[in-house]
Amino acid sequence: MQEDFRQRVVAVDWPAPPNVRAVVTTRDASLWSESSPHGFNLGTRCGDDTATVASNRVFLRSALALPSEPGWLRQLHGTNVVVFDCPHPDPPPRAGEGDERVARMGGGNDVLPRAGEGGQRAARTDVFPLPLAGEGSPHAVRTGEGKIAEGWYEPEADSAVTRTPGVVLAILTADCLPVFFCADDGSEVAAAHAGWRGLSAGVLENTLAAMDTSRGKIITWLGPAIAARSYEVGDEVRDAFLARDPAAASAFNTTRPGHWLCDLYELARLRLRAAGVTRIFGGDLDTFTDARLHSYRRDGARSGRMASLVWISPTSAG
Repeated sequence: MQEDFRQRVVAVDWPAPPNVRAVVTTRDASLWSESSPHGFNLGTRCGDDTATVASNRVFLRSALALPSEPGWLRQLHGTNVVVFDCPHPDPPPRAGEGDERVARMGGGNDVLPRAGEGGQRAARTDVFPLPLAGEGSPHAVRTGEGKIAEGWYEPEADSAVTRTPGVVLAILTADCLPVFFCADDGSEVAAAHAGWRGLSAGVLENTLAAMDTSRGKIITWLGPAIAARSYEVGDEVRDAFLARDPAAASAFNTTRPGHWLCDLYELARLRLRAAGVTRIFGGDLDTFTDARLHSYRRDGARSGRMASLVWISPTSAG
């Protein structure tokens, strides 16, 4: 990792094994970013110039010496979990730079043609949909083609799992909660996007169900999110959590009739503990008040997106 860039990322403080790497970017554009009100932004759907985002993603991969292109997702505030078993394809070249659009990934991620097109365009991945209450395990697998968005293949999911060294998982946020998971022997990692909708509906539970590692051997880290003191919500948010677990009432404090301060960190801890995970770290940042971090609630349409990245190192050296 370039030393200047190392000082501009969030330290991931968790007792992960040495072969598990994790980092969270910030909005600091002083080192590298073409002029943009969004700062160092890695999201393609927040109004930023797509060429600037592409440049930022290229720089990110170089500065962190990532072993492969991050597995960007088309996040929908849902509960689907995608399982990557080989590296994500590089983005296609720009017009005039060649005919190859998306490289074949190999392994189990077969390449599929887009509807109505003859070429090989999108990589297939296994997606775990959330089961309805009483329907049992979410291990009934379906296949999702995802989207080609600004040159990146993005499966429609809000969580990702891999057991393959060199596969980089990526979650984009700007107030929602990114959550890292890893096996304590370094054999498996996962990353989830937990906004209030996905968190209440079970995205963390779905992530755990898609992992091979037993709950007692999983380590988790709660990344930068909006803190309770900055996050006022309405009755509908509180009701969504209490409908699944009355104990969630402890994560809400009333401010005025029909309005509550919502503690996403505590809600995530409650869900993880209920699922059998006890090693939970992080959860002490506030995107709204920390000027280093992107916050949609603070900056509105000018907000960019941070990337939370986790991967298993393909070499013992890193």
